[in-house]
Amino acid sequence: MSDFLETDRLALRAFTTADTGHLLALDNDPEVMRFINGGRPTSRAAIETRVMPRLLHDYPCWKTRGYWAAREKATGTFLGWFELRPLDEHDPAVVELGYRLNQAAWGHGYATEGSRALIHKGFTDLGVERVTANTMAVNTRSRRVMEKSGLSFVRSFTGDWTEAIEGSEHGEVEYEITRTEWEQR
Repeated sequence: MSDFLETDRLALRAFTTADTGHLLALDNDPEVMRFINGGRPTSRAAIETRVMPRLLHDYPCWKTRGYWAAREKATGTFLGWFELRPLDEHDPAVVELGYRLNQAAWGHGYATEGSRALIHKGFTDLGVERVTANTMAVNTRSRRVMEKSGLSFVRSFTGDWTEAIEGSEHGEVEYEITRTEWEQR
């Protein structure tokens, strides 16, 4: 299987069902999931029936996926995943950027490196006009990745949480970068 995108240290490729074990480990790390679901474990059934179909979905406007498994090129180690998916699957103009990496990958610049590469590909090859990203207001690590990737703070807002988790009382934040802003940098 060929890679969708490569950077100096990362290779991003389409997910396959063979990645179920990697996703199970990733989504069962309480620290990885702290700002997603409060750190609760995810069952294999949930990975297979909810998570995997989302990651395997092809977007008609690109004829490709919006989520990619990330591996370290030097070792082949699974690091997590990146997302650059159209908010409207038939229109690539506005996309959401996201990432979820295992703890061993934290603090090494992988999230910023992968995000910058996806933003570049979006604006140069995929017809993207605006990249947006959201996180909990208290998730300072993720906010820093967004800033280092070139996105700027847009707004704070309160999301609809089915179950409140620690920190959700502070709301969420949205960041973005437009093609024009990216071209001017």
